[in-house]
Amino acid sequence: METLDIMLPHYGDTGLLQAAVRSVLDQTDKDWRLTVVDDGREEGVPEWFASLGDSRVRYERNERNLGITKNFRKCVELVESTHFTMLGSDDLLLPDYVATIRAAVAAVPDAAIYQPGVEVIDENGNPSTTLGDEVKRRLYAPKNNGNRLVLSGEPLAANLLGGNWLYFPSIAWRADIVKEISFREDLSVIQDLALIIELIRRGEKLVVDPATAFRYRRHSGSLSSAEAMTGARFGEAVRFFNEVADDLDRHGWPKAAKAARRHLSMRLHALTLLPGALRQRQSAAVRRLLGYALTSTP
Repeated sequence: METLDIMLPHYGDTGLLQAAVRSVLDQTDKDWRLTVVDDGREEGVPEWFASLGDSRVRYERNERNLGITKNFRKCVELVESTHFTMLGSDDLLLPDYVATIRAAVAAVPDAAIYQPGVEVIDENGNPSTTLGDEVKRRLYAPKNNGNRLVLSGEPLAANLLGGNWLYFPSIAWRADIVKEISFREDLSVIQDLALIIELIRRGEKLVVDPATAFRYRRHSGSLSSAEAMTGARFGEAVRFFNEVADDLDRHGWPKAAKAARRHLSMRLHALTLLPGALRQRQSAAVRRLLGYALTSTP
């Protein structure tokens, strides 16, 4: 494979952004190119990137705020290599990430999606275990027993629509097919799953590599997340799952269509948010969460 393009769409905490960039600089395999597309206006950020003095690091600040999906799409347009990663600005690469992806691509060059092993951390960088991550690991993620897996077809689509166990910022993608499809402009939360399901529907393969090469950050400030997930975001999920179920029925994948209509893991996630909403006495949020979990109507 060519140089790995690491695309970093940024908006938010400057300190976490700098930590993410340092994790790229610390890679054991130096054949990478980092492109940061800054959708914010924090002071001192352009100057900090200029001070790095590394020609492999490119920094661009948007003239106006594009929002998450448009910034994702811009990052895809800027990819120059055969493969790329869309790194979250609060996540971290472990030192062997690039080497791990390069080995996976060499082993299965015709795949479109490469998922390395992931360690979940909290906002302070400490290992973290959440109910959602445990459900992903125990119920949905395939057991690889230390071996590299190659997955595809309707069984994979049904599995992911039942419970998405992938960690989007850690994934490496084959650029040509993603550039052809890109992220849906009408989605702001579930756009990664939409892209993945479309790739699978088109016959593309997913490689699961057992080597832990990525640190995915979960924040304890769950109140804001819970508030976001009780309204429009669940509505977007319902719309997506219903649409993709119809598409998969037409495609001749009834099991995957059934999994989409059930979207069980999203309903379970709604139930896990209920205690927080009850503690905060957010009666409207409680009603929405219950409505989604029990009837799929937020």
